[in-house]
Amino acid sequence: MIKRFAPFFGTQFLGAFNDNVFKNALMGMVTYGVLSTSLDLTQMNNLGALLFTLPFFLFSAIGGQLADKYDKAALIRRIKLAEIIIMSTGAVCFLIESTIGLMVMLFLMGSQTAFFGPAKYGLIPQHLNNDELVGGNALVETGTFLAILTGTIAAGVVSTQDNSTVLAAIAVVSLSVAGYLMSTQIPPAPPRDRHMKIDFNPITANLYVLRFCRRNPSVFIGTIGVSWFWFVGASYLTQLFVFTKDYLHGDQGVVTVLLATFSIGIAIGSLACERLSNHKLEIGLVPIAVIGITISGIHLFFAPALMDTGTLTNASTFMATTQAWHIILDFFFLGAFGGLYVVPLFTLIQKRGEPAHMSRIIAAIAVVSAIFMIVSAIASVFIITVLGFSIPEFFLCLSGMNLIVAAYMFISMPEFLDRFLRWTHLKKHDNP
Repeated sequence: MIKRFAPFFGTQFLGAFNDNVFKNALMGMVTYGVLSTSLDLTQMNNLGALLFTLPFFLFSAIGGQLADKYDKAALIRRIKLAEIIIMSTGAVCFLIESTIGLMVMLFLMGSQTAFFGPAKYGLIPQHLNNDELVGGNALVETGTFLAILTGTIAAGVVSTQDNSTVLAAIAVVSLSVAGYLMSTQIPPAPPRDRHMKIDFNPITANLYVLRFCRRNPSVFIGTIGVSWFWFVGASYLTQLFVFTKDYLHGDQGVVTVLLATFSIGIAIGSLACERLSNHKLEIGLVPIAVIGITISGIHLFFAPALMDTGTLTNASTFMATTQAWHIILDFFFLGAFGGLYVVPLFTLIQKRGEPAHMSRIIAAIAVVSAIFMIVSAIASVFIITVLGFSIPEFFLCLSGMNLIVAAYMFISMPEFLDRFLRWTHLKKHDNP
């Protein structure tokens, strides 16, 4: 498994790492005044999330078609070449301190990632056996969020240096080159439908993959579940900078601590899936995860605010306070239960989806997830800016919405609760 999977894992890790170095260096420099903008911090955070997410809606379906029609390994190498071009242009924008140019590059980076996603998740079932899928998906989710963690830490270090724009420029280009070199070692992943005609119209292509996904109830509910995971994750992470600065009165280091905690939680929760499920698909873990995510979000609402001392608190000072550990544990359990939630859903989709259409199914997930994340950005602006809710109150709203979406999933597919009862021995076991 290692020989087959390592080059792919390294490629996707470096890609996610580079995405987060770029995004968080940009947002960190805007937040702490290195880059200038006429928008306030909340508006910039939500605009950045929107620009990175919109390409998933526009291009994922096309990317899914390409991944089913052509060899996925070869397609990934071409996508990584495009990343080098985009990051080289982004490097220039860092050097000339062009905030507008960097926001445009954020959109293009999202576009490149939108084409990568269907090839990435469509390739996993081709390189792994059925009994390796849970472990493979757990490793990918772990790698993705550890890349978010380490990328954010690197971005935090870079954005606080005197020559931050130069360091950021060097970093994003170097990482994109390293990712391409790693991708050249990925074993072939032959096309599943080489005679398919590509539809380059985003609207009709999206409608096709969504209709196809809707035909399989398990895949459709899995898609809703995965997309909701990204809605919740995007909602928490998009507000993290403002929550830290305005509510916790913390600096970039505090942001890094909370993101590290969340990412480590995702990694532990994802890896725990394989042991808890005995190396097989076990969707009975999903209801447990839903309860954990909801309780963690409610508990975060009751977290006491830190006192404003007039200067931003650094990470070590923050972690020395009792209130900090309330918040740190909440972010850890949000991540851990998130990992426990999303890995079984991705495995469900890969096992029950039609192999010849797998990349297009993954594209449908990306499209729906993009819609959910765009709605997440709009909802956060409406709830926080228009309705005047505080960020902790917004987190409480998320917990309520989480229960509503979970109820829809479990009513639509009672197998979730049935498997939950069997897994917890509240109902006699049988084979899944």
